[in-house]
Amino acid sequence: MKNILGKAILLATALLFSITGTSCSNDDNTTPEKEKTYDMSGFAKGADVSWLTEMEKDGVKFYNQNGKATECMKLLREEGTNSIRLRVWVNPEGGWCGKNDVIAKAWRAQQLGFRLMIDFHYSDTWADPAHQTVPAVWQGYTAEQMKQAVADHTKDVLKALKDRGVTNVEWVQVGNETRDGMLWNSDEVVTGQVSKNAANFAAYINAGYDAVKEVYPKAKVIVHVDKGQDLGGLTWLYDNLKENDGKWDVIGLSLYPEDDNWQSYAESCLSNIQTLSSKYGKDVIISEIGMWWGSDQAAPMMKKMVDGCKAISTCEGIFYWEPEVYNNWKPANYTTLGWSAYTKGAFDNSGKPTAVFNAYK
Repeated sequence: MKNILGKAILLATALLFSITGTSCSNDDNTTPEKEKTYDMSGFAKGADVSWLTEMEKDGVKFYNQNGKATECMKLLREEGTNSIRLRVWVNPEGGWCGKNDVIAKAWRAQQLGFRLMIDFHYSDTWADPAHQTVPAVWQGYTAEQMKQAVADHTKDVLKALKDRGVTNVEWVQVGNETRDGMLWNSDEVVTGQVSKNAANFAAYINAGYDAVKEVYPKAKVIVHVDKGQDLGGLTWLYDNLKENDGKWDVIGLSLYPEDDNWQSYAESCLSNIQTLSSKYGKDVIISEIGMWWGSDQAAPMMKKMVDGCKAISTCEGIFYWEPEVYNNWKPANYTTLGWSAYTKGAFDNSGKPTAVFNAYK
């Protein structure tokens, strides 16, 4: 009977350990494995992952350095990223980057502790230096109606985020790469194209600015311009905005260097950050940066930019643009537009992060 009881106790003990997966040290203390913590504060080390949900719908997977499939935002956090940027279109085809899609991504990002930048394009599709197309439902508006539309759309999206419980909105871009303004129109009385009507551009920016502050009073409003290496183009835009009483908190820049010019681009951009901060009394942030994923110069470029930006007290951070894109994946609207796949991500063709992220660690 004693032997049977002893065997029963041993069996129960073995079963308990098989269930709990714990082990005892010599003094019978257990040491639970600590969950990894991440410091998400300070200098923004960001990524724009606006394509993520569409990629996931297409079955794209992401892998850590050991080849383990990992959810993309978690993987980016492991690689040192602490902030996420998401673009907003008004009525996009398929719904990608529309309000509901943005809310879904923003909520996911916040659950992982990311700080957020929301990027309003004020278009149904890409707004950039060559395209600033008025949303279809805003066509034919007067300037006053356009200002109201900017305010209403901005508040609608941000209020929906806030109602969902998204509180980590730290920056909001009012317009995207607005080198010559936004909401271009053939009617010069209405257009927000700076070279034709700088006052309208400032008025549209101010409508967005006030809308942001109404929903997220502490969020910083960014006016974003491409070609961070081109001081003349930058000061032209911000001078026009200032002269027309435009309101903004942070200057946003893009930088897309190539192998043969990255060092000069980086040096010019870093110098421009200091010049712009001094001239306008504003902080600066790199809203977008990217370089061909296969270049052995991409990692040194990123290190130079991150180290250089950190050394400037008025630079708030840097955001890599769509780093998760790899292996010639294309969104549906690239196919519609006849565009080639984007190749300036920071993942290799096997779906693993490249050395670009070393700059964030």
